[in-house]
Formats: sequence, structure tokens, C-alpha cells
Amino acid sequence: MVKGSVQNTKNILIKVQKDGPYLVSGCLPLQKEIIEEDSRGYSVKWATGKKYKDQDNYALCRCGNSKSKPYCDGSHIKTGFDGTETATKEAYAKKAEKIIGPEIILTDVGELCFGAGFCHNKAGNVWELTEHSKDKDAKQLAIQEACNCPSGRLVVCDKKTSEPIEPNFKPSISLIEEPGKGVSGPIWVKGGVAIKSSEGTDYETRNRVTLCRCGNSKNKPFCDGHHTSMGFNDEE
Repeated sequence: MVKGSVQNTKNILIKVQKDGPYLVSGCLPLQKEIIEEDSRGYSVKWATGKKYKDQDNYALCRCGNSKSKPYCDGSHIKTGFDGTETATKEAYAKKAEKIIGPEIILTDVGELCFGAGFCHNKAGNVWELTEHSKDKDAKQLAIQEACNCPSGRLVVCDKKTSEPIEPNFKPSISLIEEPGKGVSGPIWVKGGVAIKSSEGTDYETRNRVTLCRCGNSKNKPFCDGHHTSMGFNDEE
């Protein structure tokens, strides 16, 4: 983990197409990442899955119906996909609830959650651990749980400096798989990649966000967990 978050990602961009795919430019690496659970069903770590061939530009399916997943095959046209973007462009910091502990501050924007589950652990959840962060182990576990949150819903900040403590991600894209739930999760965008709306305006650039790839989110282009209730699977 490092303090701070957004890197220099000039020429790297994800452009949301109106009722269509995500257009990716800048040769962003693409791979699958798998949420691994322990015997109690807690999400405990990330495992690396399939890596895709590097391409300067590519289009990722956003409607969930492509027969060439994760890439777009034009199915959004045949199915009449409504990709209307409903997510706010308000900055994360303005929306975040703060939980102030003795050593760290946890910020939380619930609308970004899709249920990855890393915020809960047999040793305690991130909110409780933040409140008990005078204990060294509790503090470190709170930081770990927050940093494992792929959507960036949860961010831990150093209380003395107010600087965020973030994973040191390089610009890349991961396709999340959730075998414990039997579903495929969202598109995980890492490392401060710019995301532009179909109208040409910018979403806030952050170190980690998750984009919908099942087509059913009510917070497009971001994931809201609908892939779970829909039983979405990325069958290539």
C-alpha cells in the first residue's frame, strides 16, 4: 500500500459508448481476477486468472449479451440495450461518510458497493476495526480490508495527514470472477484510468473503480451488484 492514489495515465482512456461498449485505448493490460474464499465463506484474497493478449485498443461488452465476451460483438444493437448512465459525477470525497478512529479515518460511499466481501473477516469488519485502530493489528487489518475493496467504496486515510492509503496499482483492467457465488463480477479498473461518459464529460479519476458488465446496474456505468441477482456468467 502507498499513500496517495492516482498515477500519470496520459493517453490511457475508457470511453463509454452510448448504449454500447466501453472503448479502451492506451494498451491497458486485461486479465481475470478471482475472489477466493475461506471455509467460512469470507473473501480472503485475489487469485490471478486468464491473461488476454495486449492490444492498443479494444471494446469491452457492456450489455452482457456478447457471444465474444469479454469483447463486444455488436449484440447491444440486436438486443436494444439501454445503457443510459445514471451515476453521479459528484466527487467521492463529497459523498463519503466518515468513520473516525484513533489512528485512521475510513471513508465509505455505499452506492459503489457490489458485495465483494473483503470488508468482513472473522477478526472483525472494517468499520469496527477502524474504531479500534489504536491496536496495531486492528489498524493493519482495517487497511487491508479497505484496500481489497475493488470498487473503491472504502478508503482508509492516515489520521495525522489525511492522506489516503491505497494499493499501488499500475493502470490495468481486471474481469472479476466470483466462484463462491457462481457469478462473474464487474470490470475492475485500476491505477487512475480516466473514464469518459458517452456525453463526453469525465467521471472522477480514481485508483480503483468497478464498471458494470452485465448490463443491469442501476448506477451505470458503475457496478451495483445486479450481476449477482441476475446470475450473470461470463461464458466466453
